[in-house]
Amino acid sequence: MMGCEGYSAIARVYERLGEEIDYRKWADFAEACFDRFLPKRPSLVLDLACGTGRMTRELAAKGYDMIGADGSAEMLSEAVSRPHDGILYLLQDMRSFELYGTVGAVTCCLDSVNYLLSKKDLLSCFSLVHNYLDPNGLFFFDVNTPYKFRTVYGQNAYVLEENGDRSVYCGWQNDYDPESGICEFALSLFEELPNGDYRRSDECQRERCYSLEELSEALQDSGFELLGVYSDFAFSAPTDTAERWYFCARAMKE
Repeated sequence: MMGCEGYSAIARVYERLGEEIDYRKWADFAEACFDRFLPKRPSLVLDLACGTGRMTRELAAKGYDMIGADGSAEMLSEAVSRPHDGILYLLQDMRSFELYGTVGAVTCCLDSVNYLLSKKDLLSCFSLVHNYLDPNGLFFFDVNTPYKFRTVYGQNAYVLEENGDRSVYCGWQNDYDPESGICEFALSLFEELPNGDYRRSDECQRERCYSLEELSEALQDSGFELLGVYSDFAFSAPTDTAERWYFCARAMKE
C-alpha cells in the first residue's frame, strides 16, 4: 500500500481497527468470481497490496497457493508474524512489482487501487498485472467510488476505537479536493501502553478518486477485457450511490 507516509504507524493495529471487515465474505466473493469467469479455479493467486495478509490468509485457507505482495515493510512484518504456512510474501511496490512467473488470478482488495495517485501509476500497475497473469487470467479488484469520496470522505472527521487488553484510538480527518480527485487522510493514533500511558503516532495517507470510465479505459489500454463491475457481493449492477465498486477483468493474450 502507498500513501504520503505509508502505513508505518497504523500497521501494528491495522487488523484490530478493522475487525468489522468480513474478510471471509470478501474471499467467498473472489472465489465466486473465479467460478463465474474462469474455466477452473486458479491454483496460484497473487494478492497485490496485501497489507497484513488478512485476505491472503483467507484465500490460502480455501486451498489456493498464495503470493502476497505489499510495498510497506511494516505491514508485511505484521503479515509474517502470523501463521502463514505456504504463503510467499514479497516486499514489492504495486507499480513496479516482479514475480518469478505467471499466476492464474490477481486480487487487489480494500481500495488499494485508489492509492495509485496518478493515471501513470494506474497504468503501470495494471500493465504489470496483465504481464504476470496467465492468458485469460482474472484480475479482481475494488475501488472506493466517487460517491464515497464526496459524501463519506469529503471534509469529514471520524474516530475509530478498539478496546481489547489495551485500547487503541484513531482520529481520522479527511480533506478531499474534487478538482485533483485526491483525498488526504490525516491520522492520529493513540495506543495504550502496559503502564496505562498512551503513545501517539501521526501519519498521512492519500487516495485518488477514479471514475468508472477512467478505470475501464485503463484496463482496456493495459490489455484487459472488462467482464463486470458490481456494487456488492451479490453481483448487483454498479450504481451512482454505491460506496464501493468491484471489478473483474480478463487478461487478453495471444
